Amino acid sequence: MDSTGSQARQAESEPRGGEQSPGLPRSDLKRVLVTGGAGFLGSHLCELLLRRGHRVTCVDNLQTGSTANLSRFGASNRFTFIERDICETLPASLEVDEIYNLACAASPPRYQADPVHTMMTCVVGTNNILEIAERCGARLVHASTSEVYGDPLQHPQTETYWGNVNPTGPRACYDEGKRAAETLTFDYLRAGRVDARVVRIFNTYGPRMQPDDGRIVSNLICQALAGDAMTLYGTGEQTRSFCYVTDLIAGIVALMEVEPNPEQPVNLGNPGEFTIRELAEVVVRLTGSRSPIAHLPLPQDDPQRRRPDITLARSLLGWEPKVTLVEGLEPTIAWFSGAQSDENREWSGTRASSKAAYSFAETNLT
Repeated sequence: MDSTGSQARQAESEPRGGEQSPGLPRSDLKRVLVTGGAGFLGSHLCELLLRRGHRVTCVDNLQTGSTANLSRFGASNRFTFIERDICETLPASLEVDEIYNLACAASPPRYQADPVHTMMTCVVGTNNILEIAERCGARLVHASTSEVYGDPLQHPQTETYWGNVNPTGPRACYDEGKRAAETLTFDYLRAGRVDARVVRIFNTYGPRMQPDDGRIVSNLICQALAGDAMTLYGTGEQTRSFCYVTDLIAGIVALMEVEPNPEQPVNLGNPGEFTIRELAEVVVRLTGSRSPIAHLPLPQDDPQRRRPDITLARSLLGWEPKVTLVEGLEPTIAWFSGAQSDENREWSGTRASSKAAYSFAETNLT
């Protein structure tokens, strides 16, 4: 991925949508840095933080993110966008209270397209962000991944499991890169240099996923909507657990806020386990598609089973997912089919009966 240089954009009005309700006391409002903030997860996180009244700086090189993801709140005078790669030096004037480090391509086609850059983002980029956290005295949540478990021999996966990762295969740039980033983060924590936390994110889906990112949920939905053959790799009997984005973001914020520091990684994901074939069947039913199933060879090192043990998240954060697979797929399919208004209703709170929405108080403070 070529560096895109730097470009800052400061907006002037408030986020659209949402009934106004009392937010956080001004003494609790934070200056928050979100790296990878123009991506799928990052943009949802930025929006939630803005709705809670915080000032948000988004840093993204737009390798996989998009400024379109920022359009819902890009006009807020509490939002700043900086187009920059975290492997580069960020502005020395940047002062923040909290950092969410989500920067890194996360889908296999994207992170394998430039594996060296993927590894450097995980190591050099993460170190740069840790240095900013140390300089500012900021609390940091680093986004790791269930890929650190590789093709796991333990099921479900607990945080104490060390994983089964091929260190030289085509997925290693991401799997081992994320493991190295965890090492760096905990080294800074043990040295007393940064109040850092690590979240291990399992498969997450929802509006704003890119249709061509190569992930299984977006692949199957787009193929079903287009009437194309729905691609299953291998037999389709390998399993995954799918967490809706609002649940995931709520858990990440809870990890930032929890006291004391857990001093260990925390799994976040939905422990419901489905075969890929079962996922395809649900997508066909919800879309009304007549798409056939096509089988392709299983990619190298593709995990056979993946399911989080979220006992730690439940006990430390009081967190567990609320949105079922069908409840989450419905607005996701609507978004991919171009029904953007469904996402607007979800976020604005007018679909009060839906669990696929945030429960945090919203604010419109300037």
